[in-house]
Amino acid sequence: MHATAPAEPEHAPLRWPTPPYVGYGTPTQGGPEPCEIEGVNGQVRSGVLVALELDQRLAHIRVPPSRAVMPLRFDMFRRLTLTTPLAPVEITDTQPPDSSFEALVRYRPRLPYRLELTDGTTRSGQTIGHVESDAGVFLFEPIDEHDRVRRLFIPREAYRELQVGEAIGRVLVEQQALTPEQVELAAREQEAMRRRKLGDYLVIKEIVKPEQLLMALEEQQRMPLVRIGEALTALGFITQEQLEEALKRQQQERSVPLGELLVQSGQLTREQLRVALARKMGYPVVDLKQFPIDADALRRVPLATARRLRIVPLLWRGGTLIIAAEDPSRRATVDELEFSLQCKVVPALSSTPLDARTVTEAYARFGLDAGTPPAAAEAGAGEPPASAEALLESLELGAEGDEDQLPPVEQSDNSLVRLINSIIIEAHQQGASDIHVETFPGKRKVRIRLRKDGRLRPYMELPHTYRAALVARLKIMCDLDIAERRKPQDGKIDFAKFSPQHRIELRVATIPTYGGAEDVVLRILSSAKAMTVAELGLTNSNEQALLAAVQRPHGMVLCVGPTGSGKTTTLHALLQHINTPDRKIWTAEDPIEITHPDLRQVQINPKIDWTFDKALRAFLRADPDVIMVGEIRDEETARMAIEASLTGHLVLSTLHTNSAPETVIRLLDMGMDPFNFADSLVAVLAQRLVRRLCRQCARLEAATDAEIEELVEEYRHAFPEALRPTAEAVRAEWAAWLPADGPRLGRPVGCPACDQTGYRGRLGVHELLVVDATLRRLIQTKAPAEALQHAAMAHGPFRTLRQDGILKVLQGLTTIDEIRAGTAAA
Repeated sequence: MHATAPAEPEHAPLRWPTPPYVGYGTPTQGGPEPCEIEGVNGQVRSGVLVALELDQRLAHIRVPPSRAVMPLRFDMFRRLTLTTPLAPVEITDTQPPDSSFEALVRYRPRLPYRLELTDGTTRSGQTIGHVESDAGVFLFEPIDEHDRVRRLFIPREAYRELQVGEAIGRVLVEQQALTPEQVELAAREQEAMRRRKLGDYLVIKEIVKPEQLLMALEEQQRMPLVRIGEALTALGFITQEQLEEALKRQQQERSVPLGELLVQSGQLTREQLRVALARKMGYPVVDLKQFPIDADALRRVPLATARRLRIVPLLWRGGTLIIAAEDPSRRATVDELEFSLQCKVVPALSSTPLDARTVTEAYARFGLDAGTPPAAAEAGAGEPPASAEALLESLELGAEGDEDQLPPVEQSDNSLVRLINSIIIEAHQQGASDIHVETFPGKRKVRIRLRKDGRLRPYMELPHTYRAALVARLKIMCDLDIAERRKPQDGKIDFAKFSPQHRIELRVATIPTYGGAEDVVLRILSSAKAMTVAELGLTNSNEQALLAAVQRPHGMVLCVGPTGSGKTTTLHALLQHINTPDRKIWTAEDPIEITHPDLRQVQINPKIDWTFDKALRAFLRADPDVIMVGEIRDEETARMAIEASLTGHLVLSTLHTNSAPETVIRLLDMGMDPFNFADSLVAVLAQRLVRRLCRQCARLEAATDAEIEELVEEYRHAFPEALRPTAEAVRAEWAAWLPADGPRLGRPVGCPACDQTGYRGRLGVHELLVVDATLRRLIQTKAPAEALQHAAMAHGPFRTLRQDGILKVLQGLTTIDEIRAGTAAA
């Protein structure tokens, strides 16, 4: 076999912010992106961005032709640019378009920006919004009239100061509220009066009327959702030192914010100040009395939550919730709603105060003033779980108090119970195989990830106050000892006890980790209907040979592979095929994952010493025709399985081995008698699961000569040298079943259906070893696995896992990279 490159370390899916406007949708997780990296010396290199870890201040870059991924610290570069433009998303809806929503969608202001870099140079241009964090700033430079943007990231280490939007003095001049001389005079006096900000000075001196200042501030472009002091420094109105000095003076002398002072002095009304500050940050103002509120939006947020947060949901469009808020700059409100609804939330400014009466009146228009639960709570709706919202509401998250001061959540809290139920239901609906609950010591958040199509993907983060209660509740659901936190525990959850309409079983493992924390991993065991043999993805020759093997009246058929490779699914497909009225079939499983109406299925329970070998002994006294053993775990079970197959019964089972020939050696090493084993063994099917290309977005392209040559050589390499066919012979064999114009290889693209990964679902690759007289003699002499494989290739249609995968690549079902990764150990 060809040597394969070392597997790349797992990185979280790349998540790059989008411009903070409705028209660009919510950030999604995607695969690697082509990029440009500008070093601190100004040199620009092209590469591929694999991951961006803001908390670790690391960018993981691959520079072709190398396949190695190297981490770059943020202080090693001054600009990172994604070279693929981002276009606005056209949000469609079944409802008639309305001008209010259209205005929000088309609100994409182009802001001038200026960066003062640490090396003394500057960078300037235009950006459609920006996102700033402790790690740096994301800019979105427009590149055409359609508002497509180039996405940039400037690390915090690379710049000293950022200004976005025009200086307020220039805006005032353009609005004819001031002359240039007045602005210059105000700027000079501001320098002398370092504790005063320019806008403050102009109002106090009555150089501008409050309404004139409002008119000028309406021209200020959108700022990120940050505190006012940070926004003023970002605009360049004051320096960071001036801000710190002013804050100290205000705390020591009056402890009253500047805006509040202006209100108390009567220079501004509270309404004018609120509108001015919000408009400076770019929020549209919505008149709730005239705005046509969407009832579907209201149903997504409970009335009690809307009252508490002082918001009114306005529109639900394309997975985005638009709300009116009293203070759109309060990030805690948006964060809470985005967490509970798992969607993008865009705040607008309400033209009137949102007291409890105003919010209730908005809901009462649609008869929703009785506390309607969010639409996500409806059974079967594919929307985010309502219980997360209910939990947050009950815990009062997002209130003015510090989250760190909140009391720990109790495991008996009804809202926590609903949250856990919703996580399990949604994971099952999304086709996840595992739920990983990862806790950390201290105040780090609880992380929940789902394994979908064999890959872990981020799902949700919860505050650290959930840590103990979440783990304790899961232990209670599977009858584990909640006081035992030093040792790992195993259990099972019959989810139908907690949600009767969802017949889901879960296998649970708890593992103690450092700092007194515990992780919980839940394997979802879906009681779905068994697949048919035709759905397994076997080649025609493998399918015919395998069906012939299980039609034998006696013997042993094994399905082997690592955990999660679909062995149980394959065995149940075979059992369904041979499940006829003239056969009695017994199964011993741990756990029972797939049920059949006519099979006699037995659950193994080691706690009461009801093991696989004991179940096999019992089956032999129960007049079986076919016996399925969930797994051969030890020597005694293996001996009983061989004995059963030699006494006139067909035995099916699984084993954890890497290949079909290796399975024979493994059982011989366990001490099996080679003659009895050779007589009993009928066939061994080894398999793997690889990601299948998304049917909705995969792009099929004619294979190039170089690609075909590479596949041919890799296919030939699996044969022993004495049996290796020529390249022409392999091409001729493929041509017999490929289209006349040659193979068309699939390329992953990415779409909403596959979470922008390009892959959706999984595909089986197989190798089938059918035991004939030659192989039986080799088994009796304990021949090595290599000799068994060579004999199988010489006397039958045996093909390795890699070869079977290459055939599926030629059919456009997956990619060669997936096959290489999935069969690397075979």
